[in-house]
Amino acid sequence: MGREAEYFSKDFDWEKLKQEVESNPSLSYHFQPFDSIPPSLPSPSQDSQAWNQFHIRHSTGRERRYLLKKFSELLSCDEYSKVLEVGCGNGSTALPILRGRDNITIYACDCSNEALQRAYKMIEVSSVGSVAHRFHLFHCDFSTNGFPKWLACDSCQGNFLQKQHDQFPDAEENKDTSLNNSSSLGERKCCTGGVDFVTLIFTLSAVPLHRMPSAIRECFSVLKPGGLLLFRDYGLYDMTMLRFEPDKRVGFREYIRSDGTRSYFFCADTVRDLFTGSGFKELELEYCCVKSTNRQTGKSMRRVWVHGKFQKPF
Repeated sequence: MGREAEYFSKDFDWEKLKQEVESNPSLSYHFQPFDSIPPSLPSPSQDSQAWNQFHIRHSTGRERRYLLKKFSELLSCDEYSKVLEVGCGNGSTALPILRGRDNITIYACDCSNEALQRAYKMIEVSSVGSVAHRFHLFHCDFSTNGFPKWLACDSCQGNFLQKQHDQFPDAEENKDTSLNNSSSLGERKCCTGGVDFVTLIFTLSAVPLHRMPSAIRECFSVLKPGGLLLFRDYGLYDMTMLRFEPDKRVGFREYIRSDGTRSYFFCADTVRDLFTGSGFKELELEYCCVKSTNRQTGKSMRRVWVHGKFQKPF
């Protein structure tokens, strides 16, 4: 049995955890209204630099083997489907998708240039065959600048591919990497209408709360009608949330780490309101509650994530 088949998501009850945490006086500061003057927060460029430093310090990452089990649509989709991975990090999400389907194309972006380099190297050294024609990296902070026009129209694709080659000069030369080439996409038509999937895997929590609605609308705009947005992120009462000290709060359920990166912890209702408020139809939405053990300390850890699938109406 593969590791992905051994993945569990209901190790404990979220409502019981909620009661336990909220009845603990030492944790009460997490749930108090945030009425203090907000601190001076990093600018978007400072956010990017913080994530650059994060990826320099954390140079390796584990492949997300559970991904195709939880989002099986990525395996059953049409041939030559297009995926936009938002916040690709070190490539741990893109890799299992590329392994699972040999005719899917991924456009992966991140606000951190260091992350893009890590993702490129991770895919390059993997056991996946040549993916130069179906794995495309680009720099983008979707919460401030939106997505580039070529995601919905192919008139700018030539410029994009040249910039990608300039940024990753060691990439395998392949004359068939044009997005209009039938050998790479199996079709010769304008890509107007966008992508078939958008993945937001532990990405939205890094966006300031006030910028989340516009960021989600950007995702909506590049999806084809009927396309799916696949979501997973930190959930309310997750172990990492409870570890934050009071001085790390920068908003309600919103925290900033000592390295300058930020994290928001979602409840299901907030996720629902954000996505349906941007035009999406809710297909799935649930808490994933996973208990694991720290191998060094033997301490039990209760992790909470929010899992969701949302569709752009036809």
